[in-house]
Amino acid sequence: MLIFENLEVYKKAFSINQKIYRFLKHNTTIVRYMRDQLGRASLSIQLNIAEGSGRFAKKDRRNFFVMARSSALECASIIEFLVAEEEMPTEFHLELRNGFEEISKMLFTMIKNLEE
Repeated sequence: MLIFENLEVYKKAFSINQKIYRFLKHNTTIVRYMRDQLGRASLSIQLNIAEGSGRFAKKDRRNFFVMARSSALECASIIEFLVAEEEMPTEFHLELRNGFEEISKMLFTMIKNLEE
């Protein structure tokens, strides 16, 4: 098993990325640039956690976790817009929002621990 696969935050990012992927795959009425941006930002969370976990220097690891957290906040902003435009069901929006918030908090803790 690779090191990132043991991280709970990675598992949550992977799961939420699957939900985003499936949602975007079946919702072609959302304009392409919005679908693309949400898809890229969601995948960025997962990939930055994986890449950061492989870094030896704390500063490098921290930077990747900061990027992952920023992408989680970006996703949260995009889904706020999509629900306001009635392009996303409210229940699904809340599920995703809670997931992004949880990931953000976990990454924040990881970032702070690397600063010590």
